[in-house]
Amino acid sequence: METKRIEFLNEKGHRLAGRLELPAGREQVAYALFAHCFTCSKDYKAVANVSRALAGEGITVLRFDFTGLGESEGEFSDTNFSSNVDDLVAAARYLAEEYESPKILIGHSLGGAAVLQAASRIPSAAAVATIAAPSDPKRLSRLYTGRGRELDERGEIEVSIAGRPFRIKKQFADDLERTHMDETIRNLRRALIVFHSPLDEVVSIENAAHIFKTAKHPKSFVSLDRADHLLTREEDSLYVGRVIAAWASRYVGATEES
Repeated sequence: METKRIEFLNEKGHRLAGRLELPAGREQVAYALFAHCFTCSKDYKAVANVSRALAGEGITVLRFDFTGLGESEGEFSDTNFSSNVDDLVAAARYLAEEYESPKILIGHSLGGAAVLQAASRIPSAAAVATIAAPSDPKRLSRLYTGRGRELDERGEIEVSIAGRPFRIKKQFADDLERTHMDETIRNLRRALIVFHSPLDEVVSIENAAHIFKTAKHPKSFVSLDRADHLLTREEDSLYVGRVIAAWASRYVGATEES
């Protein structure tokens, strides 16, 4: 595979860093856009593995760092779920202007919820894949359980995520409260595939059941029966990439709905 470093601007003028995973020596099938998990980065091993597996099947993938994470500019504390969705739309616009509009949207964990939300703003998208995604971003409120009053009074607090400190502001919590996922999922109007592990201890498999039940056809579900939330085993992330490629081949040539 060939990996190309790219940069693009989001709507606030922050420079976001990304990687294009390009197929080598085979016909280009489609472009895909990958949204990484909450506080992760484009360089997380599972993100790279899924992207490279897709590239091996002729699908070019743009994986990028959300604002304030990895190599991207901006402050993480100034971001929220809605700004992640905006970053995805900016990434899709960059692909459309410089290469080709993305037909496949892929999101891991909170990134899965973000691609569901962003799909309506990316007309070229024909297929959406979620991996270990929460059915509602409001579940992130557990980060500040019991500290709501402190967040209201101080305007921001520090939380620990995977052993790393992050500052979140009241606007983050307020944005989560304004998010309504069920309507988004019901009105997706794209082919959907849901990947989830029954062993996931971070986002329970009941989230996948809710997404699948709420979505309309065409929809598919794949059980990652031995995987953990972060797809730390290489075989799991490579499997997800290969399955997405095979599944999406039914839809990437479809005519966009009006």
